Amino acid sequence: MKTPKSLETLVRDGLIDKVVRPLKSGKEAAVYVVLSEGEIRCAKVYKESNKRGFHKQALYQEGRKVRNTRQARAMEKNSRFGRKQQEEVWQNAEVEALYKLSAAGVRVPHPYNFFEGVLLMELVVDDQGGAAPRLNDLTLTHELAIEYHSHLIKEVVRMLCAGIVHGDLSEFNILVDANGPVIIDLPQAVDASANNNAPSMLERDVNNLAEYFGRFAPELLETNYGKEMWKVYESGNLKPEYILTGNYRQIEKSADVASVMREINDARDDAIRRKYEQTD
Repeated sequence: MKTPKSLETLVRDGLIDKVVRPLKSGKEAAVYVVLSEGEIRCAKVYKESNKRGFHKQALYQEGRKVRNTRQARAMEKNSRFGRKQQEEVWQNAEVEALYKLSAAGVRVPHPYNFFEGVLLMELVVDDQGGAAPRLNDLTLTHELAIEYHSHLIKEVVRMLCAGIVHGDLSEFNILVDANGPVIIDLPQAVDASANNNAPSMLERDVNNLAEYFGRFAPELLETNYGKEMWKVYESGNLKPEYILTGNYRQIEKSADVASVMREINDARDDAIRRKYEQTD
């Protein structure tokens, strides 16, 4: 096929030997199957912000590191340079997350290179060597749904132990190869310790998994791993091998209004008594 303009520089510089075919075009990027260093890989070309369909980026950008104060000021002012820097930070988030998660043992596509808005990474394939299907494209048995759900909960725990919350995890960004689920699409990944929205994003990710797999195994709809996972993480006790129950129930005690009023009245009476004692 004709080389897309976005990949011409990488072909000229020898990072890509040949563009084989387009793979998919989504809300954030276009992906191509390429030949690189003699291997079949994929090239993810990020779309410009005005052509991207991803909303509420500000929620995900909180806590992300920038190179210097000049970059931070430009991003705050939303100048032309600032928007360019925002794009750079947005794209780098996925690259950094992939390297970090790959090193932590999470099943994500292995990254190879990132150059001028193009990410070269592993092509996840099925047992026939073709591009692996998305989880959403499969019909699962009850047993396989339980198995995949259990595996992915462990992967989310491993991600959280690495300090990362996916932020947009669902059946649409999980591929399934011959060995099971592989998590993809991480430009919106957030720093668990630096983003105030991380707990709610984690819970939403986990709930998305329960809702999807609950179609095939309804008992999973009753699980509550998100809050339990975050509570253990906050306590500093979360490890990749930590065994969650999924039965977490948040205990909410109703306020004892009568007791509070007694305390207020006692304090008021003490204050009045002290006042009279001072005047005697």
